[in-house]
Amino acid sequence: MAKQFGIEDYVKGIKAGDKRILGKAITLIESKKPEHRDLADKLLKAILPMTGNSVRIGITGVPGAGKSTFIETFGKLAIEQGKKVAVLAVDPSSTLNKGSILGDKTRMEELAKNPNAFIRPSPTSGFLGGVANTTYESLLICEAAGYDYILIETVGVGQSEILVNDITDVFLYLKIIGGGDELQGIKRGIMEMADLIFINKVDAENLAKAKLTKTELSRALQFITPKEKGWKVPIILGSALKNEGLAEVFEKVEEFISLKKKNGTFLENRKNQAEKRFEFWVKEYILEKAKIDHKLEISYLEHQKKASELVSNASSEAREFVKKLFEN
Repeated sequence: MAKQFGIEDYVKGIKAGDKRILGKAITLIESKKPEHRDLADKLLKAILPMTGNSVRIGITGVPGAGKSTFIETFGKLAIEQGKKVAVLAVDPSSTLNKGSILGDKTRMEELAKNPNAFIRPSPTSGFLGGVANTTYESLLICEAAGYDYILIETVGVGQSEILVNDITDVFLYLKIIGGGDELQGIKRGIMEMADLIFINKVDAENLAKAKLTKTELSRALQFITPKEKGWKVPIILGSALKNEGLAEVFEKVEEFISLKKKNGTFLENRKNQAEKRFEFWVKEYILEKAKIDHKLEISYLEHQKKASELVSNASSEAREFVKKLFEN
């Protein structure tokens, strides 16, 4: 009979940097089974003192911007600088089976083979914005395993920019020339959160256009209040495929983190992010508990049906259900 895997086994394996156990721990965190949830909570409490020492980097950009190539090249560069790198690559999910469909390990083959790297594709499972709902908890597991840099790649659509910004220390916007993200509304929304902009896939043929784009972005940034006092958002030209400009990106990331720690905003932001995660899980668990109660589940489905059949508006039905929930 196989030995029951307990908290001590997980903690021991995570401390030792055992990638198999690290992957197993993240699978546990992602599970929705009640018995797994209880074990996951205990594991997160046990590893919390081992967390907080990494740099969390969110990387976003339109599909085709070269995020995976950038992450692989940047990851190898960081490892050359003595860092251990974990990648949480959030794949868009199949709406039929909720599985990952991009296969990030095949897209980052060289990095995946490096003993100082760990790559974990996580399906969004339909979760809004292209960030899996347990990505934050997964990065805590990676921190506990001693990874210095944790890179979070999103699908780069919808509200992924807001969500990735809420769980990272550095928000990196990957831009390409004529990449379909020229619309001012989209550009401004991302740029208000960007800590660093990298214009990717620059070569001799499009260098003039890349420089023009850099000038336009620089002008636009003048009308945006910087997120961090004393920080001017760098716009770097380069090519992830040719490893051009990435050394400068690495330097700027280090410089930005140093400034945040000096300003006292590094820890403050981390606390704010944890508070947002608390609010997120409160909502999740309230809804979950409501569905377990038979009467409330029936009520939930009734209100849901009225909303979906357009008999009533969704906001009104939600409000009525919540009133019943707390009356109960």
